[in-house]
Amino acid sequence: MTLRTRRPHRSRLKHAFTAVTALVGGALLVFGMTGPANAAPNDPAAIEAQIDEKWNQIEPVIEQFNATDAEYKANQAKVQALTNQLKPLELQVDNAFSRISEISARYYITGRASSFSALLTTGSPATFADQLTTLNGIAKQEQWQIRDVLELKAKYDEQKKPLDELNTKLAAQRADLDARRNQIQGDIDNLEKLRLAAYGSGSGTGNYRPVACPQTYDGSKGAKAAQVACQQIGKPYIFNTQGPKTFDCSGLTLYAWAQEGVTLRHYTKWQYSDTKRVTKDQLKVGDLVFFYSDMHHMAMYVGNGWLVHAPHTGTVVQMKQLDGSMPASGYGRPG
Repeated sequence: MTLRTRRPHRSRLKHAFTAVTALVGGALLVFGMTGPANAAPNDPAAIEAQIDEKWNQIEPVIEQFNATDAEYKANQAKVQALTNQLKPLELQVDNAFSRISEISARYYITGRASSFSALLTTGSPATFADQLTTLNGIAKQEQWQIRDVLELKAKYDEQKKPLDELNTKLAAQRADLDARRNQIQGDIDNLEKLRLAAYGSGSGTGNYRPVACPQTYDGSKGAKAAQVACQQIGKPYIFNTQGPKTFDCSGLTLYAWAQEGVTLRHYTKWQYSDTKRVTKDQLKVGDLVFFYSDMHHMAMYVGNGWLVHAPHTGTVVQMKQLDGSMPASGYGRPG
């Protein structure tokens, strides 16, 4: 039987990425979503209050999903960078093992395959080098070739360790994201049932643009960003989206300001960090308003006490007054 050394290196790198999709357990935030226990089905106001309460539990998880999703994508970029760095060394190893295969074929023809097989299964390059001195019949040049191959393989394995470790981290991270996504979607489905009980349909009611939007326009970047946000009124809320057809709260502000060349990250707390601090009295059109102590919701200021925001599942982008119904926890100015 011809002794040919396996060449698993490229396939091993590809399999490492396939492993990223493996599902493992992750910690989940579980909420009771049993519907309006204390409200009559024909009492929309009471059911709406329960929807608001449940949504304030779910939205922090959604925003954390956005943050984790961004980190996952950043890690994927690191994996690709490491893979590109290893390509030249991977090619060297493949070429080196091709040379070993040629030596293996020669030893098979001469009937000395068993000695050669022993050499290829000795483990470390140091142990292998010691055994070379005790076996006869291998030319000096071939001894050095085989030694160089094993040392090169050891160097490859050492440099590949960070890639393997990062892939392991990605697998757990991706599994946690998938589990969180499934849990969030289940909670959202239950919220939608509450909403249907309150309104009898999924379309909702009310005037989403009761006044001119934006209220003032002076051609500034902030006014133009607000104009973009106003143009999205009526589009559905879908968590972890940033347009152009659907939005969540931080996705809407990210999208509007991106049209003016300003980069914001897809997470409420990150956008708070990305912006300059202002006070309520200093608000200008296009500024961002953050709500609740953990800043799990946000909106864009469009002038004269009005906001544009993507409220929650089952609703659409719409206007709202800055009236204290949601406790503001901070204000930011992009750009």
